[in-house]
Amino acid sequence: MKYLFICYPKCSTCNKAKKYLDESNIDYELRDIKKDNPNKDELKEWIEKSGLPIKKFFNTSGTIYKTLNLKDKLASMTDDEKVELLATDGMLVKRPILVGENKVLVAFKEAEWDNSLNNGGNGHI
Repeated sequence: MKYLFICYPKCSTCNKAKKYLDESNIDYELRDIKKDNPNKDELKEWIEKSGLPIKKFFNTSGTIYKTLNLKDKLASMTDDEKVELLATDGMLVKRPILVGENKVLVAFKEAEWDNSLNNGGNGHI
């Protein structure tokens, strides 16, 4: 199976994840999140598959997140409003994201990715 790897090429964590995927011989299609921002439907699907709260999809250390003062605003927004906001700019979205058939991994933690990709899943997420 080929995965969809969404990243920002200038991000050091994304580059570590890319190196991990390459060294693990995992087949993926790379998508630059700044040039090709995830749309609302994609985000909804990925959030559901990931099992994570929507907040985990926000790049909380990013400039846009801080400029828009989202730390305070997110609590009063509906889930639909949050997804709509994420779809406006790829730099608001936490990265990297690895999308497989049955699971979505957000942010790169090597041990977690290794467990999802190699243990008990026969290399499939």
